[in-house]
Amino acid sequence: MNGLDHVLLFQVSKLSVVNQINKLVGYSSPAELGIMNDLGLSLAQAAWLLNLGRLSVGYGIGLLSYVVPVYIAEITPKNLRGGFTTVNQLMICCGVSLTFLLGTVVRWRILALIGIIPCLVQLLGLFFIPESPRWLAKMGKQNEFESALRILRGKDADISHEVDEIRDYMETIQSLQEARILDLFQRKYAHSVIVGVGLMVLQQFGGVNGIAFYASAIFVSAGFSSGSIGTIAMAAVQIPMTTLGVLLMDKSGRRPLLMVSAAGTCLGCFLVGVSFVLKVRDHEWLKALIPSVALVGVLVYTGSFSLGMGGIPWVIMSEIFPINMKGSAGSLVTLVNWLGSWIISYTFNFLLNWSSAGTFFIFASICGVTVLFVAKLVPETKNRTLEEIQASMNSFSIEPK
Repeated sequence: MNGLDHVLLFQVSKLSVVNQINKLVGYSSPAELGIMNDLGLSLAQAAWLLNLGRLSVGYGIGLLSYVVPVYIAEITPKNLRGGFTTVNQLMICCGVSLTFLLGTVVRWRILALIGIIPCLVQLLGLFFIPESPRWLAKMGKQNEFESALRILRGKDADISHEVDEIRDYMETIQSLQEARILDLFQRKYAHSVIVGVGLMVLQQFGGVNGIAFYASAIFVSAGFSSGSIGTIAMAAVQIPMTTLGVLLMDKSGRRPLLMVSAAGTCLGCFLVGVSFVLKVRDHEWLKALIPSVALVGVLVYTGSFSLGMGGIPWVIMSEIFPINMKGSAGSLVTLVNWLGSWIISYTFNFLLNWSSAGTFFIFASICGVTVLFVAKLVPETKNRTLEEIQASMNSFSIEPK
């Protein structure tokens, strides 16, 4: 089993339990698992110990990939929610880039030990952050709910309207049973599930993990003597473009950023596909263009993906599901995302062997479909409370006062 297999395994195992524990326990569990994992990896002298460490990674990532954006969305004001949730993606990009650089100068066992540091920081930090006010309200802990909201908004902030809005919505939700995984396929949840699952499918089947994992091979196939230059350029593009996405999230809105991002990934895949078409042409002047076209295409794809498609589906996922179905729906959506990641990662090399140009034209087509999907089905959630968003998308809900 590889790392993605372990993440998939955990997504299946947590479908029925994630709503039974609070968000802080959800945070601490992967942090503890991460510490055990990094110790296991660094000290492993046998294959089973190495696999045990990787299994721990899968469990931790599987839980964090869902709990983090949901927690951030539940504690932030509506005018800052998108940017704050996308900062999670920015931090992932920074961590990946830093790990990439460290991996060039230290051995993998040392790198695994270094991974303990952020896990410890996170675990200790959990003692200083409040529980999600909406989760407390759902559990009927009214005093703790108002106290947590007061801590988050500040002592002098007027939280009366927000408190009333959350209470009214919780009264509606509490009349309903906790949604099970099969309940998600009822008509009243259809819009939320279609948007959440659809965005994750389109995000992964646009080819992001295939391009990321096989970047060096793509550049070598396109005519570069080494894939390292292109790979470093990809890493350099990710952080500034993700930062730009964070800054624009609550100004331009989710839908425009998603459509621009998807259109950019479509163009990037198309350019890479063209570079492989040019490769079979028997013209020297065309062959000289191939590496440049491939590099531009991959960088356009990477930058565009980092701008929106990388983080916004997780933002929207954290916003659209009512609290009575967040556990089951969020787990389903996260499972679909990691399953798509595994499928693309596993099949990408086979697709390249079948037709390099054809593979990227397929990805370009899927990215084009993403633009249409967002335009037709994805709601704009900018400057709307979670209760307003969920009431507009789920037929059982009442409009907040």
